[in-house]
Amino acid sequence: MPNIIEIHDFSDPALDVFARLTEAQLRNRLEPEKGIFIAESPKVIHRALDAGYEPVSFLMERKHIEGQAADLIARCGDTPVYTACKRLLASITGYELTRGILCAMRRPRLPSVEEICAGVHRVAVLEGIVDPTNIGAIFRSAAALHMDAVLVTPTCCDPLYRRAARVSMGTVFQVPWTRIGENHTQWPQPGVSRLQKLGFKTAAMALSDRSVSIDDPKLMGEGRLAIVLGTEGDGLAMATIAQCDYTVKIPMSHGVDSLNVAAASAVAFWQLRYR
Repeated sequence: MPNIIEIHDFSDPALDVFARLTEAQLRNRLEPEKGIFIAESPKVIHRALDAGYEPVSFLMERKHIEGQAADLIARCGDTPVYTACKRLLASITGYELTRGILCAMRRPRLPSVEEICAGVHRVAVLEGIVDPTNIGAIFRSAAALHMDAVLVTPTCCDPLYRRAARVSMGTVFQVPWTRIGENHTQWPQPGVSRLQKLGFKTAAMALSDRSVSIDDPKLMGEGRLAIVLGTEGDGLAMATIAQCDYTVKIPMSHGVDSLNVAAASAVAFWQLRYR
């Protein structure tokens, strides 16, 4: 039977995950096995469930209980479903729900880099990208354009951040990913060397005097390739570029010098896909 709970007491600790905990508190770095993230919209929540993520509780408008959330509620047994009108939900969360449905879910154990990279040909490495919209768009491109996995450096935005997961359309749950290094001292070294020891050539997407074109035959022919993309604005760190096997540019026209990192990722993933 559905476990529907009408919200009367906004101070109920069960609502903390939706109303009072920051993203950092939800991650709970000290005890990651207790970490929570928030998935938003039916499609994103369905994809998380399909990937085996465990729901903790829902928050939604009343009208969705027998509407677009009905199949979600049916899938999740007696998972608590907290509900109220749209206006009250906005007062609780601090924002208007894009699709009227939130789901708190347990964070999984992240695999090691070695586990993620076993037997794959193409991985994307995201260095210090902090905008969740860009993270979400990159994951969506990675899923669509033949990347086998994504690695994020310690200074990257969390791919399970609510907005990142929503922009990704749930593909963040479909593409294997993990962190490469626990803190900033582990990237670019020993992170780059770790990838090279696993048999990957590393391709830094950056403009420099030694850049090769993205359609360079030798680059495209590499059996195992890690495509490294840098943060918004500054791009990749010089130390990262210096340690990679290739520096790669996307040829431009009309005086344009670069693309947004999300757009550049789509071009790079398609052009450098494993053939």
